[in-house]
Amino acid sequence: MVRVCKEESFHQRQGFQIMMTLAQGTEDQKAMAQDALNRWWWPSIMMFGPPDDNSPNSAQSMAWNIKRFSNDELRQKFIDLTVPQAELIGLTIPDADLKWNQETGHYEHGPIDWDEFNNVIAGHGPCNKERLAARNKAWDDGAWVREAAAAHAEKRAQRKASEESAAA
Repeated sequence: MVRVCKEESFHQRQGFQIMMTLAQGTEDQKAMAQDALNRWWWPSIMMFGPPDDNSPNSAQSMAWNIKRFSNDELRQKFIDLTVPQAELIGLTIPDADLKWNQETGHYEHGPIDWDEFNNVIAGHGPCNKERLAARNKAWDDGAWVREAAAAHAEKRAQRKASEESAAA
């Protein structure tokens, strides 16, 4: 688990560094960073899973100490950490309802489109057809390797059987 956490921390730092570099670059580069944030903000918020009251396994995972924080808690931590980072580098979070709540010490965000989340989970995401086509193509393109490996294995098995019958 330590290795996983270290790797995820690396990816977070790498992503921030890339966004910061783009945001400090030319107008086109800053526009690229903002476009990426616009496209990935809501999917990033959804990646923590459904809300706690609609997450069938979350309570059990918490009870078994598989998870230390609920989906909603993790989502809130992510938002609370990410919004100031975006502001620091001059990017705008694409959420018109986003606001700081002084009383709670947390950002409040707009409604999450859980229909979009459920469609992606069900295999109807915006890139699902392309992803499946790429996997099918890779499988088809690799058929010759599987056939060659099977032929080689068969040849070895025949050779071994021949050697064993000759020795007997």
